[in-house]
Amino acid sequence: MNQIPKSLYTFLYELKNNNNREWFAENKDRYNQLKNSSSLVFDDIQRGLGVTDQLENHKIFRVYRDVRFSKNKLPFKTHLSSSIHREGKQLRGGYYIHLEPNNNFIACGFWNPNKEDLFRIRKELELEYEEFSNLLVKKDLKNQWGELFGEQLKSCPKGFDKEHEAIQWLRFKQFILKKNFTNEECMSEDFSKKVIDSFVSARPFLDFMTLALTTDLNGEPII
Repeated sequence: MNQIPKSLYTFLYELKNNNNREWFAENKDRYNQLKNSSSLVFDDIQRGLGVTDQLENHKIFRVYRDVRFSKNKLPFKTHLSSSIHREGKQLRGGYYIHLEPNNNFIACGFWNPNKEDLFRIRKELELEYEEFSNLLVKKDLKNQWGELFGEQLKSCPKGFDKEHEAIQWLRFKQFILKKNFTNEECMSEDFSKKVIDSFVSARPFLDFMTLALTTDLNGEPII
């Protein structure tokens, strides 16, 4: 399989120290070459995942930051990232790969569910608490990802019982699995395989959420 080039991290270090339009213009060709080389790794991951999942093509996020509503006016992101969405309305959730010096990680799940989706997920957790809890402690998923990650409410969401046994999950506003990698791990020959294996292990989690978001409370399909 293809490998993430060491020169990508060199470039990102330099960009962090020279985050201005003049420097980037002089080094834009370097960036494009490194982005294209890294894209081959994302292609490998997409193909590997595609054996067991239905996916759209991966997307590499723009290096340009949207500074319109941000206090941070630096014009460029100092990481390279890609997402792979599951295909069609019947499959929910997606996969994310983030490459940044000493802050590399992969993630999957539901980063910012809308109000309706969040309510439906919480209702499913309320009804199927034991199934969800057992899913998260299964050996393969637990070893690959650890704990569920995401922003949480400090108290119980409106309309739910604060004494419910699922309260630890009902407070979540995001439902994410996240795994960190070192720079060296990302540049290794087996990085793509490790990412694929991790994402495959998360399928029961994605399938649980997908079932909730594509059915009503009686389990009847809504799409």
